[in-house]
Amino acid sequence: MEQERNFDFREHMKMRTKDFALRVIRMCRALPSTDEAQIIKRQILRSATSVGANYRAACRARSNAEFFSKISIVIEEADETLFWLEVLQETGIFKPELLETLYKENEEILKIMVSARSKSKRIAENQPVG
Repeated sequence: MEQERNFDFREHMKMRTKDFALRVIRMCRALPSTDEAQIIKRQILRSATSVGANYRAACRARSNAEFFSKISIVIEEADETLFWLEVLQETGIFKPELLETLYKENEEILKIMVSARSKSKRIAENQPVG
């Protein structure tokens, strides 16, 4: 029971998004040296690592509007990462079964971030003006 009260969701998501970035980095190390794989590698490395970095920035937001803006960037980057994972799978560059857990984790992170943004918007709409 004590552990449940001490659970910090933001810290959990910071660790989870960082772990996701590390897993993508390890996956990228296993990509072939073909031109197309190397182009995708650069794109997915950028977007996947941006998810965690921008989530951390959102956690430091000074206002609800700033949080909304930063979490929107997280959503964009997570969605882009899904795109590159799909491209890797559909081109056969990487075996689909090896991408499955990354894809599922990315989808879960994306859903959590969309929910956080929606909650942030609802809070902002219920705030009195001025």
